[in-house]
Amino acid sequence: MSEPPTRDQAAEAVVLDRREGPYGEVVLRRRGVDHEIIANGCFLMDTADGRSERLLIDAALERLTAARPAVLIGGLGVGFSLAHAAAEPRWGRIVVAEREAAIIDWHRAGPLGAISARALADPRVAILQTDLVEYLAGTSDRYDALCLDIDNGPDWTVTEANSGLYGPHGLADARARLNPGGILAVWSAQPSPAFEAALRTAGFTDVHTLEIAVSRGVPDVVHLARRT
Repeated sequence: MSEPPTRDQAAEAVVLDRREGPYGEVVLRRRGVDHEIIANGCFLMDTADGRSERLLIDAALERLTAARPAVLIGGLGVGFSLAHAAAEPRWGRIVVAEREAAIIDWHRAGPLGAISARALADPRVAILQTDLVEYLAGTSDRYDALCLDIDNGPDWTVTEANSGLYGPHGLADARARLNPGGILAVWSAQPSPAFEAALRTAGFTDVHTLEIAVSRGVPDVVHLARRT
């Protein structure tokens, strides 16, 4: 895997848009050549480094044997995961669950469209403006892969309600949305042995973690598990 990029932290952060929604404040900033998304004062992601978001998609796909598998991407973010999935012809249906209308707007009619425009025009792609936790609990849809990146990880959620996704009920809902043999992939800003244990307790198998080195601090990780 390529070396971690260096972010231009000395550049001034310029606010491009700020919205108040049902889940709090969400902000789009530009810092140098990169864009950042901030939710309720918490840095979520930026466009400086998409390696771990792409790995989230690749790691799930390489563990699947289904022809034209369907994937649910939890969180649109800056669009790296969606764009990478849409660039892969092996994927069939590609669904994105994003609860923030502002983030969807920034892709459809804003600067983040530079990353996602081609993917959004792909007929395989559908964007659902919905809360991921509620969607998993209420839908009957099934997928071959769930690639989830809505927080900074199981131990560092953006809103308190998201914590339920990583507990027994949320993992049961995620497992129920997977076809047999399907893969659950969860992005995190740090390793979480407790979450690995929770996955096993929830009935997932083949549980392991991939690490992605970053320029400073602990590695980003992708937690992987299979529904058997």
